[in-house]
Amino acid sequence: MNNKFSIVIDPGHGGLDSGATGNGLLEKDLTLSISKYMYDKFKKLGIPVYLTRSEDEDLTKKERINRIKSAFGSDSNVLVISNHINAGGGDKSYCK
Repeated sequence: MNNKFSIVIDPGHGGLDSGATGNGLLEKDLTLSISKYMYDKFKKLGIPVYLTRSEDEDLTKKERINRIKSAFGSDSNVLVISNHINAGGGDKSYCK
């Protein structure tokens, strides 16, 4: 596949930051599972792809940003996908 894009997949949360929880599920585990699935699919298509984390680990905002930036350098053709699963119920006043 001839593709000019590279992809960085960022599984949300991780480590002590579980994200949303409910029914025995942790957002950090779901986002990691979904991200690994996406990584495998992009890899099979021949698209350059990178995961910011491949295991359950704590990442500071700075570490996460540094991993995103260092994956493919400062190329403007890098797409970043940050996976999150929102539980809802938050303040939506910013949408008005």
